[in-house]
Order: sequence, then structure tokens, then C-alpha cells
Amino acid sequence: MKQKIMELNSRIKEALQDWMGDGVLWRVAAIVLPLYILLVIVLGVYWSFTPEIPATRYMQQDASLAVVGTATSSALIDVSEVLLDKPGGFISNDVTPPGLFMDNMPAWEYGVLIQVRELSRSMRESFSRSQSQSREDRDLAKSEPRFNFSNNSWAVPASESEYRQGIKYLKAYRQRLSDAGDPQAQFYARADNLRFWLAGVESRLGSLSQRLSASVGRPRLNTDLANDPNARQSTPAPSDERVKTPWLEIDNVFYESRGTAWALICFLRAIEIDFADVLADKNAEVSMRQIIRELEGTQQAMFSLMVLNGSGFGLLANHSLVMASYITRANAAITDLRDLLSQG
Repeated sequence: MKQKIMELNSRIKEALQDWMGDGVLWRVAAIVLPLYILLVIVLGVYWSFTPEIPATRYMQQDASLAVVGTATSSALIDVSEVLLDKPGGFISNDVTPPGLFMDNMPAWEYGVLIQVRELSRSMRESFSRSQSQSREDRDLAKSEPRFNFSNNSWAVPASESEYRQGIKYLKAYRQRLSDAGDPQAQFYARADNLRFWLAGVESRLGSLSQRLSASVGRPRLNTDLANDPNARQSTPAPSDERVKTPWLEIDNVFYESRGTAWALICFLRAIEIDFADVLADKNAEVSMRQIIRELEGTQQAMFSLMVLNGSGFGLLANHSLVMASYITRANAAITDLRDLLSQG
């Protein structure tokens, strides 16, 4: 057996020499290739670290002196810049190693990007408009479509260039907010505007909770038409089905949820400043802080090298179910907050 292995090594060496010649080229390749592979592995591990929640400027300023809307605008700008400028940059559209072979960080980026899109849409459609018939802000109208550009475009144009254009227009809007000579730039901190954004957040978190819980695969009753006897749907659906996340997608759903929660922590802290009077009027400050605390639980360090998928009460942990627990509690708290904001 040992002799066969030695013969195989000898044949490989001879083949490399025939291909590369008897010079130093094959020796250089034998050194450079392992070093390149090691470098790719090290970069891949380093780029996989989740960035810290940015210590944004608006957290240090006096809320009573700040212009309303500055905190939320700054949070959106800061989160977008971290998404592009973190170690490794924006990885989702990479076509070279190690980004090409990574899937957890792109899933995290997608979770953050979805929340950036949700908030930029709310900024354009709700926060900056006094009523449904009012005119939309010119900078936000240009910014929001940029963030909805595809996240896997490598060039012509690259995803990063579109997102940076969106950031540029956001900064222009923030600058105009502080300009007393430009009354066209406004941010309306009202309960109905906050409920509009929270409705989108609630829907996203509800979907993530279902996808995370499906990691173990359990029968699910069809409740699509429940509570409405006249409700109809396009095509028939089974009344009972088994929903299970494919094995190769479990870690992607986990990291997408982690990225979603990461972005929401930043945004909710800013919302807490801009909507301080609204929350105080509804006695909802504690409710907002509880949502943030639940989401902070999703950012705890994970000591396992991979996302474990134990079966419920089995011997192994199930990280997806733990994540689903935090997401579900945050989602329930958002539902309660929306109900509280709707009260007169």
C-alpha cells in the first residue's frame, strides 16, 4: 500500500514536471498555491465576523436640541455604510474567493439590506410626507430606488455603486433637514407614520419566525382563510402540510434573521429619539425598550462552529429555534406597540 502511494506521488510529480517543465516554475507553484489557499481561508474567517453595532453620532447628542428626523436619517446612513465598508466590503456580489464561497455573510447582508429598504421606503412614503396627497421629498425619491437595486450585480453597475448613490441622497436630505431656509425637507414624527413602518417590520419578523421554526419540520394547519367566511384564494391549498427548511438553507435563514435584528436595533434606537414625544404621550417608552432588548438577545456570541439543528428537545441545540424565540417575542411586542399607538 505504501509503495502504491509513493508511485502515485511520483506520477503526479512527473506529470507536473511535464506540464510546467523542469525549471523552478513547479516549485514556485507548489509554494504559492498552498499559501493562496491559506490566505483565502483566513480572509474568509475574518470576513465572516459580524460587525459591531455602529456607535452612531445621534446617540450622543441632546435629543432636545437635535432636529427631528436627524437620528433616523443618520441611523439609516450609518447602517448602509457599515454594510458596504465592513471587513471584506459587500460580499453578496463577489465573483472571486473567498467571497464566492461564503454564504453566511451574504445572508446576513441580505437581512440588513431588507431593513434598509423598508426604512428608506417608509422615509419616502410616510415620514417625510404630511399626508397622502403631499409631495414626496426629491432626495428620498432618488435614494429609495437605489437601495432596491439587485444585491448580486458585480458590474455595470455594481451593487455597491448604486447603494452609495442612495447614501449620497440620504446625506443630502439630512443636510436639508437642518436648513431652516429649506422648508421642503421635513420629517413628521407622528404615531400613524411610526405605525406604518412598524407594520412592515412586523410582517418581516413574522415571516422569519415561521422560517426559523421550520428548521425541525412540523405539520402546519392552513390558516390562510381563517376568521373570514367570505375569504377566497386563487388556487386550492392543502389543509395540512409539513413545512421544513432545506438542510442547506438553515444557516442562511439563521444569519438573515441575525442581520435583520442587527439593523433593527440601530433603527429602533434612533426611532426612540425622534419619536420620544410620541412614545411618551402613549406611555410606550418601556415597550420600545423591550423590543430592543429582545432583539439584542439575537446578537449573542455563538460558540458553535456551525448552526446546529437539533430536533426540538433532543440532545443537540437548535440555534434556529433559539433565534425564533427572540424574533417571536420582539414581533409580539411590536404588535402590542402598534395597538398602543393606534389608541387616541
